[in-house]
Amino acid sequence: MTRTALPGSQFLNGNLWKILPLALLLCTTFVLPALAQEKDKLWRTLSVTGRGVETTPATLAQVSLGVEIQGKTAQEVQQEAARRSSAVVAFLKSQNVEKLQTTGIQLNPVYSYTNNVQRITGYAATNTVSFRIPTEKAGTLLDDAVKAGATQINGISFVANDQAIAAAQKQALKEATQDAQLQADAVFSALGFKPKEVVSIQVNNASPPPPPMFLRAEAAKVADASTPVVGGEQQVEASVTLQISY
Repeated sequence: MTRTALPGSQFLNGNLWKILPLALLLCTTFVLPALAQEKDKLWRTLSVTGRGVETTPATLAQVSLGVEIQGKTAQEVQQEAARRSSAVVAFLKSQNVEKLQTTGIQLNPVYSYTNNVQRITGYAATNTVSFRIPTEKAGTLLDDAVKAGATQINGISFVANDQAIAAAQKQALKEATQDAQLQADAVFSALGFKPKEVVSIQVNNASPPPPPMFLRAEAAKVADASTPVVGGEQQVEASVTLQISY
């Protein structure tokens, strides 16, 4: 069987190897400069990190307090701890505290050691709760919570409200961005380079947790005096990294 060649096929077959190098050359001519430009854009960049700090009043006190009961039997101390804790929680609810929640319930044996022999002499039950209250009301509320049955003040820290923190975050980010831009301008000016464009932006941090201030007191030590509580300010920090081509 004889195949008939299509018209022009001999021309294509004969000249294909002549056309391909030219096509590859044209493709390379256009692609290589583009790759070179991208590489140049990638390598000729300056990275700077700016920092912004905004201070806002800490108007809320984050309080942790609880009830600790000791007795001879587990059932006895658990029931008494539940009774007193219920009274404390009812009091806190009547004061319209914010974010009230139980943070711990524990029942543990109490040991004594005689002649290196360990034996159980009783049990201790602890119930703890946390909540938020305006700072100016915290002192009086702590005193009244002790009267309601609380036996421990485990910790207190001071924070700003959510709206104030959100506003401080935005301002800190703005300050961090401006700081990064000023740093970049100073470097480019010193080196005699001209900045082109910001090719990447990274927000590293916007609000680290505030360091807590802890205090611990037994009920008998605070029941007869008004507990002074002074808040303070909360810092919101932000850092922004800019990568700028030149």
